[in-house]
This record gives sequence, structure tokens and C-alpha cells, in this order.
Amino acid sequence: MQSQTTHRWLGILLLALVAVSLQAKEKPLALCPQNPHYFLFRGKPEILITSGEHYGAVINLDFNQEKYLDTLFSNRLNLTRTFAGAYVEPPGAFDIADNTLAPAPGRFICPWARSATPYYANRGNKFDLTQFDPAYFKRLKSFLQLASKRGIVVELNLFCPFYEESQWNLSPMNYLNNVNNLGTVERTNVYTLDKNGGLLAIQEAMTRKIVEELRDFDNLYYEVCNEPYFGGVTLEWQNHIAEVIQATEGKSARKHLISRNVANDKAKVVEPHAAFSIFNFHYATPPDTVHLNYLLQKPIGDNETGFKGTADATYRIEGWEFILAGGALYNNLDYSFTVGREHGTFAYPPKQPGGGSAALRQQLQYLSQFMHGVPFTRMAPDNFIIKGGMQPGATVRALVEKGSAYAIYIRGGRHADLKVDLPTGSYKVEWFNTRTGKCEKPSTLKHTSGIAVLSSPDYEEDIALRILKAK
Repeated sequence: MQSQTTHRWLGILLLALVAVSLQAKEKPLALCPQNPHYFLFRGKPEILITSGEHYGAVINLDFNQEKYLDTLFSNRLNLTRTFAGAYVEPPGAFDIADNTLAPAPGRFICPWARSATPYYANRGNKFDLTQFDPAYFKRLKSFLQLASKRGIVVELNLFCPFYEESQWNLSPMNYLNNVNNLGTVERTNVYTLDKNGGLLAIQEAMTRKIVEELRDFDNLYYEVCNEPYFGGVTLEWQNHIAEVIQATEGKSARKHLISRNVANDKAKVVEPHAAFSIFNFHYATPPDTVHLNYLLQKPIGDNETGFKGTADATYRIEGWEFILAGGALYNNLDYSFTVGREHGTFAYPPKQPGGGSAALRQQLQYLSQFMHGVPFTRMAPDNFIIKGGMQPGATVRALVEKGSAYAIYIRGGRHADLKVDLPTGSYKVEWFNTRTGKCEKPSTLKHTSGIAVLSSPDYEEDIALRILKAK
């Protein structure tokens, strides 16, 4: 037993040393040079897929970061999304039970230091917006380091609109919660260039401080603002904060990507600011938003799911459809992660606004494995190769490198005699069970140019097909 324990700790130490070495040598997450629709991370092309907690891993002092990241790592999920602390929620917001973004009284930490003046709205002293809290930055960097050891990328979301007065009433930027007499404005004017009542300088300083503190991490990108299409957030303000990030990093070779959260569902991005390299959407079903923005030559992400019930199948299907449409990033919002249940075992109530479970995380691992089994950087969306053969109501998505590799996803129906337009050649054909991860009905196809009819095994809800040129 002692030998096993020693080996375990040696393994963890080795992992930490490797991570520190990588962090020091590798450039931060970047666009893939071969195909900028995808990422380059630690020298390899990457797609980011996860099922992560509700963004309170840093600001909620009761949340065990290491247990949570261990759980993601166990499923080889490689992304987490977290909020920086300018926004915090009250218990019960959006009907979320045990919300990690709603710390218990006195357990909220953020970039700004507490003052000596009592009576912050959720217990403890008010904040001093001219001073930063070393304990916060220690916890933030610890989270980045723990994620780095596990090969997990962190999306750090800097700001969030105040949907209702209940959130604004908890913000350190509200004049009621700080000693600086700042924030005497409506919540809908906080994230503007001209109506913010002096908060812009505070937001700039917070952004610069975070960027300076995290400049050495390679497993990081920034999102300027969560859902800026609510609460009066202006596009000009978003562009300005992105410029602050760029200016802070200056001429450093270690520049981090910046995300713009564009819309719920879908929208076409028009004349984007050059500072943005990732375009994220929420609730992107169906994933038409990828098609609308594919010509941007940038990664398109679906970085929040929910409000479609709690069934695993709903969010598994959303992930498969989005990635097989050409998306580069998928984050299911997983409500099974809570304080005390950082391994993702919380049995949330039926009214919870989304899902998440150990089974779903495993299924998203299968999606990642499937995509890493094809040369995705050489592939592009091409549904026109499918000439029929699905049952009524079924839909299909295809990523293609013609004559070499085909990744196809069918949603709906229970069987398919899929008609695929293939060039002459020999191919390895595998049907992929999205719930179990098993390759079913493997075969070799010797084909003469034209339509190949490929019969699936019977399935429930959805199935994937991988066709690779035989060696």
C-alpha cells in the first residue's frame, strides 16, 4: 500500500513538473495554422469539449477546484468556463439549485479587496475598487495551475451584464457595496463608454491586473463579457475592453486569444473587431450559426447550453451536431457540479434549467475521441455528399476531406441506408454508438466512383459514421 501511495504521488509530481515546463515553453492556446477554424494547444491541433460547472470555481471559496478538475480530467474533457468576479448571483437565480455562482454569505471573493467598512450586501465588509485582493489572485492562479497540470483550457469571462436588480445589488461595482462612491448608475449603463459614472476606469484596471497576473499561462483565453446582448452592454465597450487586453500584453509573444459572446441561438457576425479570435454562442440548436460564420476563418463555439430540460440526450445531441457542423468548442453547462459535490454527483431537481451527469460527460468524451480519430484540420462541412437514405425527420451533418476522411452524424430515426457520394477507392467504414462509444459494424468498402449505400445498425436517437481511406 505504501509503495502504491508513493508511486501515485510521484506520478502527480511528475505531472506537475511537466505542466510547469510546458507552461514555461509553450505559447498560449492559439489558432491552428493549418486550419484557423480550430485551435492549436501545446503543439497539437485541438477541439475544446467539456461539461463544466456554473462558473463559480474561483469566486466561490467553498468550491473544491481540484476535485472538480480531476473529474473533467477523468473524462479527458479539456475546457472549463469561469467568471472573474465582477458579477455574482443570489441563491435561487434562474431557478438554479445549489448554484456555484451564488456563494454562501461571506464566501464570495473577487479581484477587489475588502475595506474596513462593514455591510456588503452578502456579508462582510464593503469593497475598495482601488485595491486588489492578493488572496483572490492566489486562488485564481491556483485554478489555472491545477487546470494546466491536467491539460484543461480555462475560458476566463471578465464581465457579465446584470439581468435583474438582484444581481446588481450584489456587485462590488454598485455604490452600495464599495467605499469609493462609484456605481451610482443604472445597471444598464455599467458597461458603456459614456454613461458608466466612472466605472470604466475600474473595469480597465481590473482587466489589466488580471492579464498581467496570468500572462505566463498557456491554458487560457479571455471572454470579454457573458451574454452582452442583455443589460445595456454596448459593442463599443466590448471592443474597448478587448483593446485593453491587447495593449496590456503589448509586444509579448505570449498573447492570449479573446472571445466575443455573440448571441443566443444564432446570428451572423458582421465586421468584427480584429481583437476577437473566437466567436461564442449560447443554446446553438440547430447549429446554423457555424454555417453563417464559417467564412470568418475563426473558431465558432457553443459555450453554454440549457433551458431545454435535463435529459442527457438533449445536450449530447447538441454537442455532436455543433461539432460535426464545423464548430470548434462545446461546453455543456453541467448542474451536477456543486459545492460538496465537485465530482459531479448532485441530483438536481426537475426544474433545473439544464442538465449534466457522469453519463453525459462520458458521452462527450466519446465525441472527443471520435473527432480525434479523423484529420479534422483537413476537413470542412459538406452535407452535399449525402444523397439520401435517412428515415423521415432525420437530419445529417458531414465533415469531409474528399477521398480521404468523412465524419458523418445522423440525428433522428432508428436506421439508415445512407447514400454517400464517394470517389473510387478502398475505405474503412465504422458506425459509432454515441452513447456507448463503441464502433459497430466495421467493414471495408471497395468502391467505384458514385453513390455508396451504407447500412447502419439499428440505433436510438442518433448515430455517427466514420469513413477513412484504407491504407
